[in-house]
Amino acid sequence: MKKVVILISGRGSNMQAILEAKLPCSIAAVISNRADAGGLAIAKTYGIPTEVIEHRDYPDRDSFDNALANIIESYQPDLVVLAGFMRILTTRFVTHYLGRLINIHPSLLPSYSGLNTHGRALEDGVRIHGCTVHFVTPKLDNGPIIIQAAVPVLRDDDEKTLADRVLREEHRIYAQAIRWICQNQIELSEKGKVIFHYRKQCGYSLVSPSLD
Repeated sequence: MKKVVILISGRGSNMQAILEAKLPCSIAAVISNRADAGGLAIAKTYGIPTEVIEHRDYPDRDSFDNALANIIESYQPDLVVLAGFMRILTTRFVTHYLGRLINIHPSLLPSYSGLNTHGRALEDGVRIHGCTVHFVTPKLDNGPIIIQAAVPVLRDDDEKTLADRVLREEHRIYAQAIRWICQNQIELSEKGKVIFHYRKQCGYSLVSPSLD
């Protein structure tokens, strides 16, 4: 059974969804860069070991990432999951975990990388928005895509209502991506593309607004 370490910075809603999914893996630890992260208390209720490493205690990103990697390695994980971990990781850190480090982003990448994805989508007037689970690479929000979920942007949406709709899909697809990895159902090709084993592609479509 694969071992997973989850990194968080806040309330841990994606982490909680992962724990509730009862995935075929062992959650070895939850690590936060903030002692006040709400997700730490949730992890403890599941009996998951927790660690705190405050980024403010380190003079630069390199020293923080080195200390973070040392804690992660003490658990010897097969997979490191970023679940609302609000730190940009150094190239050295990402390269060390390449192919074993995944993230979820609240947009349909490659559109709207970075921050304020929902506000930017509303500003641009897009009709379909969503979220993406991807392998992490040194280039921000640019790694090989594992799974995406799309939602309609409704006429009366504001950033909160759109974010809530996307978050529900985040909770669904992040757990699914981890399940596939733990069951060895996906691999990275030499060209950096995600290859699925034993999965059939279905031809669904989402149209927004509807064609009625």
